[in-house]
Amino acid sequence: MKKMIVRGGQKLSGEVTIGGAKNSTVALIPAAILADTPVKFDSVPAILDVRNLMLILNSMNVPSTFNHGELQLDPTHIKNVPLPGGAIKSLRASYYFMGALLGKFGEAVVGFPGGDNIGPRPIDQHIKGFRALGAKVVEKNDAVHITTGAGGLHGARIFFDIVSVGATINVLLAAVKAQGTTVIENAAKEPEIVDLATFLNNMGAQIRGAGTDVIRIKGVPTLKATNTHTIIPDRIEAGTYLAFAAANGEGVLVKNVITEHLEPFIAKLVEMGVYLEVNEDSVYVAGGHELTPVTVKTAPFPGFATDLQQPITPLLMKAKGDSTIIDTLYPERIKHISEMKRMGGLISSKDGVITVQHSTQLKGTTVKASEIRAGVALLGLALMSEGTTTIINAENILRGYERIVEKLRGLSVNIEIAED
Repeated sequence: MKKMIVRGGQKLSGEVTIGGAKNSTVALIPAAILADTPVKFDSVPAILDVRNLMLILNSMNVPSTFNHGELQLDPTHIKNVPLPGGAIKSLRASYYFMGALLGKFGEAVVGFPGGDNIGPRPIDQHIKGFRALGAKVVEKNDAVHITTGAGGLHGARIFFDIVSVGATINVLLAAVKAQGTTVIENAAKEPEIVDLATFLNNMGAQIRGAGTDVIRIKGVPTLKATNTHTIIPDRIEAGTYLAFAAANGEGVLVKNVITEHLEPFIAKLVEMGVYLEVNEDSVYVAGGHELTPVTVKTAPFPGFATDLQQPITPLLMKAKGDSTIIDTLYPERIKHISEMKRMGGLISSKDGVITVQHSTQLKGTTVKASEIRAGVALLGLALMSEGTTTIINAENILRGYERIVEKLRGLSVNIEIAED
């Protein structure tokens, strides 16, 4: 177990460069096993989720190497084996191996996914999609068993009952080698889905409509990687540093940002009164803002991302008045609240609405990072607090934020990692 020790009361200044998108990476790596050639990615974030995915690849006889942001893997001698419980349980995105293995072999046995506990995240829409493609899905012995008949997978028209990023990606992975054409309606539109479709299309897939609510996939017999795929910048990491800089900075430049992916978040900062200079691929945050309270309501892309609901919370405590947060996607994403109260944060939750009040008596203490975004929200509050904050279970933060300690040190933050 790791702990993060943060000495508060310091102003952030300088530059920080955003890495590759975690939520793209955890879909792209399972997608790579569909290739009939070695695959190479760059701008891969150095996070624990990547290491866990590499362990899963190794169990399938898919060797991989990861150095300086470049990940290479070779699925040409892949073996279809039941996937291990340990690494599968460590991250929810491991369920993308369901769609990838189904597309590759016509069958898959995958343990139920783990990851952050932020409330119910059922996989019923994934299963609905697999069955529409001709698969038989059985849940037994804490695993999902997916098989197809002699005819394999076939194209189908699938309408999701709810917008689901995971289900959209999983069905896309299964359909990319299916016979015929698959149409996914009410599809998720996140940039990470576009990134995945770009990768697959560059290998010979025929996917149209990624980024809209209707995606059409014409199955192809083979996929071959000929170029290195560069992963898009992480919009959640970018938003997190923008929130840190707005709350406790005196001039921070956030680089390698696709600002179009952050429009709802940037608009909310402007509404609060944060002074920003939005450039082509960077955002400069000046200090010394007088902030006004706002209402944040999460929604599927292009709305305000649920993953930025917690990271913006410390900033809301600087506003002169009461702000509210309504997470329409994960209303139980509130594990940070009790910990923030222990630091003096004036925050509460009732009937699915989080109320954040102006908080001036913030003091460092020992708190627990229960999951990625809750942990980084506590880190943001620690930067604003008087004294020292110790965040235990810090490996949860490291799962989603590349080299966060080094990046914060580059912004003049006194922070270190130690074994708990």
